[in-house]
Amino acid sequence: MSIILNVAEGSAKRSDKEFSRFLQISLGSVNELYACLDVMRSNNFISEENFDKLRPECEDIARQLGGLTKKLRFNS
Repeated sequence: MSIILNVAEGSAKRSDKEFSRFLQISLGSVNELYACLDVMRSNNFISEENFDKLRPECEDIARQLGGLTKKLRFNS
């Protein structure tokens, strides 16, 4: 939730610089999610199989956020 909510909040800001800041916060949330998944796997709350399915999704979201952040920097 934190990831998408920060993207939504940032998209309503008046400048690309402000939006970029919220995208960075969203990227931090992706990293927190990955850490949570790793802890859950280590404590057997999720299976290795589920972890392996979710990890690429985290990586994909991180790439998308990074690409959008880069695009905003080049447009400024």
